[in-house]
Amino acid sequence: MRRLPQDEPGEPDSRSAFRYLVWIVRGQLGLIAGGVTFGVLWMVSQALVPAAIGGGVDALARHDRGGLLRAGTAVLGLGAATAFTGIMRHRFAVSNFLSAGFRTVQVTARQATRLGAALQKRVAAGEVVSIGTTDFDHIGYSIDVTARASGSVVAIVVVTALLLRVSVPLGLVVVLGVPVLVVVVGVLLRPLHQRRRHQRELAGELTGRAADIVAGLRVLRGVGGEQEFSRRYRVESQRVRFAGVRVARVEATLEAAQILLPGCFIALVTWLGARFAVSGRISPGELVAFYAYAAFLIGPLRTLTEFAQKLTRGLVAAGRVVAVLRVEPDFSETAASVPVQEGDLDDPDSGLLVQEHRLTAVAAVRPQDAAAIAERLALLDPASNVRVRGVPLKAMALEEVRRRILLADNDAMLFRGPLRDEVGDGDTLADAAAVDIVEALPDGLDTEIAERGRDFSGGQQQRLRLARALALDPPVLVLVEPTSAVDAHTEARIAERLPQRRKGRTTVVCTTSPLLLDRADTVAFVGADGRVAATGPHRELLDSCPAYAATVTRGEG
Repeated sequence: MRRLPQDEPGEPDSRSAFRYLVWIVRGQLGLIAGGVTFGVLWMVSQALVPAAIGGGVDALARHDRGGLLRAGTAVLGLGAATAFTGIMRHRFAVSNFLSAGFRTVQVTARQATRLGAALQKRVAAGEVVSIGTTDFDHIGYSIDVTARASGSVVAIVVVTALLLRVSVPLGLVVVLGVPVLVVVVGVLLRPLHQRRRHQRELAGELTGRAADIVAGLRVLRGVGGEQEFSRRYRVESQRVRFAGVRVARVEATLEAAQILLPGCFIALVTWLGARFAVSGRISPGELVAFYAYAAFLIGPLRTLTEFAQKLTRGLVAAGRVVAVLRVEPDFSETAASVPVQEGDLDDPDSGLLVQEHRLTAVAAVRPQDAAAIAERLALLDPASNVRVRGVPLKAMALEEVRRRILLADNDAMLFRGPLRDEVGDGDTLADAAAVDIVEALPDGLDTEIAERGRDFSGGQQQRLRLARALALDPPVLVLVEPTSAVDAHTEARIAERLPQRRKGRTTVVCTTSPLLLDRADTVAFVGADGRVAATGPHRELLDSCPAYAATVTRGEG
């Protein structure tokens, strides 16, 4: 799929949002052309009906049976054409709606995949969710309505030509009146666009707040924070409601204008037609046609107003999509990328050396230092200077780095679906001490787990995440506090089996657990300055480094 042309960085403006809609149109040009074609035929076939009816009335007044038969046949044919083209227009309209919406979801999902770990740092969760729900509809409708809008424009032109043919003054009323209606509607669109953008931003923030509350509901209940977060949610929801009311006021005015202005316009055309008929300037059949034209024009005029309104909503939604598409990942492939090499990992920022095919433990005085080292080793930190045999990881092929080095921390989530999709055939469950979890499930590995694995306790989620990481079996595995939520007995089993499972592979475990540290081939102690202060086996460091002993024993002994 073609990439969306990028403007200058910053908040998306109407121009960039419009370019996004143009990009959508170009991608489904065939569908849109079909919709516009049948939309025009659908509207024009309706626009010609009044002329056929007027001809029939005049033929009836002249007692012209042949003319009446021709007029009746024309009405019948136009009715059949309207029915067929209406069905086809609707089919194309639905296809356009769904294609535009799902293409938006596709490019957003691809961008989310491209951003990777940077997504949650740069984009609020509510924004991504809203794109797949609210913005999906608005962008789809803005493309869907093009068929009817195009047909409305052509129908107004056809009706104007027919009116000018019969009466120049009546035709001029239509020619001059339609632009006036468009200008009046345009005056209302600018405040509607601004207010809808503000309301959309607030709604995205509220969606993100709701997602956070649902995800952390168990914790909130544990600390008694339900009432406080409920109060905050009510306050923010009221802000969204007030913004929605401001939008509704402009929309109500616009809806009223859709009825009032075309109604006044049609009343004027009808009044003039009646006067011309009384004065003998037009025939009775032409008067009936004028009345029919007046009734028909309400539809195209309202459609044009609806098009302007839906286009405004589509531009606001497209602006939010463009904002997400503009976010750049922390890393990107370059032409200078070199193949990933095997060897020891060297982190000059901390002085850590991770030996290949060995289990290295990192114990830090400050847990955030260990987490920062883990992110640098996995190339998730843009400032990472980690090297392999003197070659920076950032110079290597990014996709290959991601394939070879896996960071598993406690922020990772379990995805909804069969548990088997997460942990494979389950041969790593014993190594993660998670066999009992699966045995308690009604369908074992085929059990459907809930979103984020919320049916499991914190310790169970941690063990299942560890089993998933072990099942992937990457050449380099970086674990951050993999046993922080389990009991000592379970931790001992994991510590015993982890080295066996990862034998012959490179493994880094960031932890201060004595059980895990005792099983490591090498322990690197990171001091308060974020640099490695000592290395060696766990038991030797306990005797030779008092600061290390105080860190891993929590000051005991």
